[in-house]
Amino acid sequence: QVQLVESGGGLVQPGGSLKLSCTVSGCIVTINNMGWYRQAPGKQRDMVASYAWGGATQYADSVKGRFTFSRDTTKNTLDLQMNLLKPEDTAVYYCNLDTPQKHYWGQGTQVTVSA
Repeated sequence: QVQLVESGGGLVQPGGSLKLSCTVSGCIVTINNMGWYRQAPGKQRDMVASYAWGGATQYADSVKGRFTFSRDTTKNTLDLQMNLLKPEDTAVYYCNLDTPQKHYWGQGTQVTVSA
């Protein structure tokens, strides 16, 4: 069974940095897409960074130049480095992995940007 477990969230001041990690476990044969989404209170869940297997990473306009998505195949993690954080980045961040059969989500990790 595939499981995604996020870590690394927390409270940070505006202008600060955080790195989120998503540990992937289980047997996966084919991956279509992977990435990170976020959901602020009262809002829909939106894409932050999305990597299509064999393609390029796409970023939401609001995070371009500040966030960087990466994969660590030795640790089986999907990482999101977040720099120059703003209060509007406050949300629950979810790791996502899509196979031809199913969409997988982690449980989410809270990121709060506040002075």
